[in-house]
Amino acid sequence: MKNILDHATEILLLLFLIITFLQSGFDKISDWNGNVSWLKEHFSKTPLRNIVPLMVGIILVAEVFAGILCLIGIYQLLSTGDTLFALYGAILSCITLLLLLFGQRVAKDYEGAKTIAVYFIPAILLVFIL
Repeated sequence: MKNILDHATEILLLLFLIITFLQSGFDKISDWNGNVSWLKEHFSKTPLRNIVPLMVGIILVAEVFAGILCLIGIYQLLSTGDTLFALYGAILSCITLLLLLFGQRVAKDYEGAKTIAVYFIPAILLVFIL
């Protein structure tokens, strides 16, 4: 119980990232064709239009690994108090969000880019805390 209270902020932020990225990864896996189809249209007028499936695959892997690292990070925080995997998860989360932000900016989807920025704030805060 002491580790939970000592690391409550970190655990809550890690849970936020786990929910964000594992759910997003699950959505991509469960509706791969729908996601790729929508994103092909989204990037149709950009230099990225021909590599949409590759981009979705890279983002999928990054999201799942970020979520798993955050999950391991919570376990590690609770069991030993160590923050190494939590930090790795937070950093990979930030990198993933930067990749998503880049895509939104290239597609000139400024509203989508604002949404990514909202997710980036707690992720970078977690890197700072850890």
